[in-house]
Parts: sequence; C-alpha cells; structure tokens
Amino acid sequence: MWTNNRLVLASGNKGKLREFSKLFSDFGTEVIPQTDLHIDSPEETGLSFIENALLKARHASAVTKLPALADDSGLVIPALDGAPGLYSARFAGSNASDEDNLKLLLDRMNALRGDDRKGHYICALALVRHSTDPDPIVVIGRWHGQIIDAPRGDGGFGYDPIFLPDGLKETAAELDSETKNQISHRGLAVIELRSLLR
Repeated sequence: MWTNNRLVLASGNKGKLREFSKLFSDFGTEVIPQTDLHIDSPEETGLSFIENALLKARHASAVTKLPALADDSGLVIPALDGAPGLYSARFAGSNASDEDNLKLLLDRMNALRGDDRKGHYICALALVRHSTDPDPIVVIGRWHGQIIDAPRGDGGFGYDPIFLPDGLKETAAELDSETKNQISHRGLAVIELRSLLR
C-alpha cells in the first residue's frame, strides 16, 4: 500500500498537475510539481516513452530525495511514421505553443483520409521510490481515436481539440475532466498504477 504523503511530479505542465492531483487525492498524497522545487528537466535522450519517463523520474528523485512520478506521453500517428511521437510537446519547435503543434499536425495530415487519420495517445508512467530504485513501477496506457479536420472544444490541452476517441462523438477537449480521467491514456495508466500501489 502506498503510504508516502509527498510525491514529486517530474513535470511543470499545469494540465498534467491538475490531472495527477485529482487522481492521487484519495491516497492523501500531495503531488508537488518539480518546478515548485526549482528543478529543471533533464534532457530527454530516450528512444521510447518509457525510457524518457524513467530518466525524468530518477532525476527528480535524485534532486529532492523524495519518491518521484514521471509521465512521458504523446500522440502517435502511424501514417506519419509515429510522429509527432516523442516530440509531441515540441513538434513545431522547442518554444512552440499547443496551438502551433496542433496546426502543424493538421497541415501534415491535410491530404490523409480514412484509416490514415487514425492515431493514439500513449502515456508511460514511471514511479521511483528513490533515484536508484532497481524496481520502478512502469505502466502504459493507450487511447485510440482519429484526428479530425478542425479543433473542437476548449478543455484539456495539447492535441485534445482534434482527437476524437473511438466510439465517442466528443473530442478529448469536449469531455468533462471526470470522464476524461477514466478513459484517457493517462487515466488508464494511473488506474493501473493505483491498483499496483494498493
């Protein structure tokens, strides 16, 4: 059973902090973003979402001496050879906004139709009890859907306004946060993580 009352989130992303704080609230765990502790992110040199999540978690734990949770997530479009993939947050450049990234993806997918518009969000979560934890908890969640032609909705963040989950009529940005937390890639990963922590 998870008994730590403080956990460093190896991210400064406000959207992720909101989601993780809600998802960990009933453990009585305070989720502290690394930016509040003035920790810079390490260079993401991994070749997979899992590798990058572990790099970030170990770094945050080494600096704070606290357990750390890192999320590496992104949108994978098979028709674009997996892009934006590991570069989802900086698809249009290192200082790009969510809107810049979304616009570039729509431009790249302009000529794609049917199954070529399929994609999935992926979330790799890595939880380390300490920086050299030899047995980190690693879980993966995937959320399948397709990319629509124009943004809809003002919730969520990232590519949510153009991501239409399989079986739904609302984009990820049109879903209320409670629904999204139950069915999203991050929500599914956290559900699995929580079951392991219990």
